[in-house]
Amino acid sequence: MVNIAVLGYGTVGSGVVEVIGRNQEQISGSVGEEVFVKYILDLRDFPGDIYEDRVIHDFNVILEDEEVSVVCETMGGVGAAYRFTKEALGAGKSVCTSNKELVARHGTELLALAAEKHCSYMFEASVGGGIPILRTIQTSFTAERIVAITGILNGTTNYILSKMETEHADYHEVLKQAQELGYAERNPEADVEGYDTCRKTAILAALATGRAVDSEEIYTEGISAVTLADFEFAARMNRRIKLLACVRVQEDGKLLAMVAPFLLPAGHSLAAVGDVFNAVMVTGNMLGDTLFYGRGAGKLPTASAVAADVVDCARSQGRTVMCGWSEQKAAMVDVAEIKRRFFVRTHAATAEAVESAFWGKFDAAVSEGVYCGEEYGFFTPMIKEKDFEKKCGELGNAISGKIRLL
Repeated sequence: MVNIAVLGYGTVGSGVVEVIGRNQEQISGSVGEEVFVKYILDLRDFPGDIYEDRVIHDFNVILEDEEVSVVCETMGGVGAAYRFTKEALGAGKSVCTSNKELVARHGTELLALAAEKHCSYMFEASVGGGIPILRTIQTSFTAERIVAITGILNGTTNYILSKMETEHADYHEVLKQAQELGYAERNPEADVEGYDTCRKTAILAALATGRAVDSEEIYTEGISAVTLADFEFAARMNRRIKLLACVRVQEDGKLLAMVAPFLLPAGHSLAAVGDVFNAVMVTGNMLGDTLFYGRGAGKLPTASAVAADVVDCARSQGRTVMCGWSEQKAAMVDVAEIKRRFFVRTHAATAEAVESAFWGKFDAAVSEGVYCGEEYGFFTPMIKEKDFEKKCGELGNAISGKIRLL
């Protein structure tokens, strides 16, 4: 029998217990012996719960029980979750987690500790919820040199942008709706300002390069500045707006990683991903583009990913399942030096001056510019990010909106 402990009996933790209970035959068959939830750690009691007799309040009970070989950390945060994870790995117990913040911040250290103690630190559920993207990168792309990863990694922001586009609803109105439905937290900053996507991007980038990536070094921009006017122009230009995680490994091995809203052609594979769904496009130097799509969050999809890691750990007791990156830091490209095209909005009265500042002349045919009400929107030529920002600063209030083109 493989005994496991679940830390945190909230949405994901209770989901892990439910998945293992409901799919007991399938999971035990995959492992070759029964997988049993021996402990559930939480500060609360759960009278009347089917598993109330397994709820404990002292982590040391789990730490000192030699029969427990796998720990599922579903607490969240980087306080107690970090301490408990480190102590469990130090005791030779494998840890499976959905905690993207912890993985992004301390993953390098925890992976090294797991290798030292001949156990595993696994975190499939930390990126893409139920989409098996990390495992796939680690196994199915071993013969590929990954050159790019582009994805929609946050269901909350994708829901908001989708509703703004299809229902022509204001950002604040849709955010309130997302909070009422439970898609967004009371404090939605981590989602709408891109921080959640940034942490997931750091994990994907580290796996793609095999080197440590600091999420603090990833340029991050959220969706709070996206307006209905942007969607009106996007529709006229046959484009869609998505918050994207962008990872690109250059020929010299340096890494470009960023999170920001982008205008995508309507025919792009990621453009049709709506509502709370996630999608990740992995580009290999031989294979080309491969798209992975599914529910990026939610109780059971995320719990299913944690349970899959439990199976891998249970099958590999006494050794480390290779999943991670080295302690060497990836060399990062300065986003300011990257050339790309931008979409710019301005008042019709200043259209000629603003477009001329980028193109050297006013020519809607060249810039694909269009009028929408009292505003004018156009695409810039290829320009470095730093030069674009400099021009925007010089033009000041004449620019009412800007979004990158993919």
